[in-house]
Amino acid sequence: MTRRGPRSALRDFLESEASGGILLIGAAVLALVAANLPATRDAYAHFVHAQVGPVLSPKLGPMTVHLWVNDALMALFFLLVGLEIKREVVDGQLARPADRRLPIVAAAAGMAVPALIYLAVTHGVDGLARGWAIPAATDIAFAIGVLALLGKRAPSSLKLFLTTVAIVDDMGAVAIIAAVYTESLNLAALAGAALVLAVMAAMNRAGVKRLWPYWIAFSALWLLVLLSGVHATVAGVLAALTIPIKPTPGAPDAEDSPLHRLEHGLHPWVAYAIVPLFGFVNAGVAFGHSPAFAPLPLAIAAGLFLGKQLGVFGAVWGTVRLGGARKPAGATWAQIYGVSILCGIGFTMSLFISGLAFGGRPEFVDAAKIGILCGSLVSALAGWLVLRLAAPPRPLP
Repeated sequence: MTRRGPRSALRDFLESEASGGILLIGAAVLALVAANLPATRDAYAHFVHAQVGPVLSPKLGPMTVHLWVNDALMALFFLLVGLEIKREVVDGQLARPADRRLPIVAAAAGMAVPALIYLAVTHGVDGLARGWAIPAATDIAFAIGVLALLGKRAPSSLKLFLTTVAIVDDMGAVAIIAAVYTESLNLAALAGAALVLAVMAAMNRAGVKRLWPYWIAFSALWLLVLLSGVHATVAGVLAALTIPIKPTPGAPDAEDSPLHRLEHGLHPWVAYAIVPLFGFVNAGVAFGHSPAFAPLPLAIAAGLFLGKQLGVFGAVWGTVRLGGARKPAGATWAQIYGVSILCGIGFTMSLFISGLAFGGRPEFVDAAKIGILCGSLVSALAGWLVLRLAAPPRPLP
């Protein structure tokens, strides 16, 4: 009897009730409470900015809790993102060109339209154009968490569609981080990172399947990318591309596939520890410091809530009507519209990009957080309501 290998982390994530996403919501709420209660406000700020490490990069200065979370632990988050991207392209829902078309078009439009709305709202305000990418991202954990609350009223095809759109969305976000939010480069460190990456690729080609050599190389790659001036989290995605994978189409994942083993082992740490910790460290903002209707928070909230639904739903509707792809099986147009609204939950990636866009301008970062929280909350509530009121899914033949 053939022993079944471990299931992929993404499938496990979808089949669970997205408890990681719900935990993220709880961490964000806790951060907001801590940042606004007089009794805990100072303690929260001290914890986030406490120096707990040496100077790894002169540009960043001494390592703080905030830096360790955003630059080191989030590299593991991006490593998992990279593993999911590679698996889906090689062995999953993006393996065939026909399968990629709809999520790619939807994700591209879902990034472009929010960015355009953001730029339109902030036009003429000095210093804000740099944040155009903040409303362009979708938070997969948060969105799937909301979708899970609907139970069987949301067909599995919608969960799969939302996940693939978010994964393609993550590809675009990583490209933006590398291309737009990198200012000065240390060419020697960048060359060293390229050499380490080449070694990792060579290990793959040589058939190295043990994970510990890749972990050692990944640690070196992370430090060199940190020193290079490119954001260190990009190292996670680059490293993921070198991890060997054994394709297992239509079957449980193979035990001897390094990528599946790494993804399966990494996912609980990312979903239940790293992402909630990121939410707690980054979501805390004192609401009295920046009005919600100032240009920056308004632009972000409008980009997330209006831009995402217009971009994603418009792209899906147009692509299906033109015969370029089929809509998700068993889903109605009302349900697809509801999921398009849920794509406006930016949170994790939006918070991350806001820190890159407005580094050194804490007043802008706080204002951006208000826009992200408002836009994500309205998108979550409106998307849930549309899906709750939509007709139940049609049974598949």
